[in-house]
Amino acid sequence: MPRSTTKADLLQQSTTQFHQLMGFVNALPEDQKYEDFPRGTLNRNICDVLAHLHHWHLLFLKWYRVGMAGEQPDMPAPGYTWRTTTELNKAIQQKYRNSRLTDIQSALTNSFQEVYRIMEQHTDQELFEKKRYHWTGTTSLGAYLVSATSSHYDWALNLIKRANKGTALAGA
Repeated sequence: MPRSTTKADLLQQSTTQFHQLMGFVNALPEDQKYEDFPRGTLNRNICDVLAHLHHWHLLFLKWYRVGMAGEQPDMPAPGYTWRTTTELNKAIQQKYRNSRLTDIQSALTNSFQEVYRIMEQHTDQELFEKKRYHWTGTTSLGAYLVSATSSHYDWALNLIKRANKGTALAGA
C-alpha cells in the first residue's frame, strides 16, 4: 500500500483500511475473536491489538491539540521517547488487558472518527507540507496521520491474520 500524499488518498486509505480491519474482525467466528495469539507476541489477542490502535489514536489526538495550541507535546507520551516505544506499547497492553472486546471496538471506532474529522478539516498543503507545524518537526501532519491510521490498521490486520493462521509472531 503506497503512503498517502494527498488528502483524498489519506481519507480513502484510512477509511478503507479501517473498514477492512473491522470487517475482518467482525466476520470471525465468535470463539476466534477471543483466542490468544501464538507465543511471542506483545499483543496477546484481538482485543489487545484494537486497544493498541485506539490508544495510539488518543496519543495522536493529544499531540494535535497541544501542538496546534502552540505548545510542544510530549511525544510519544510523557516519560517515553521514540526509542522506548516498546516499553510504551507494553504499558498500553497492560492498561487495557482486562477490557472487553466490544468496549474496545466501540472506543476504537469513536477515536477513528475523531482522527478522521481532523483529516477532513485540513487542506493538502496543511497535511503534507513538511515542517509546516513546529510540533511535527521535520515531517508533515499527514505523515503522522498515515502512521496513526492506514499503516497502523494494515499492521493490525496482518498481525491478526497471521495469528489466526497460527504463525509464530516474533517481535509483534
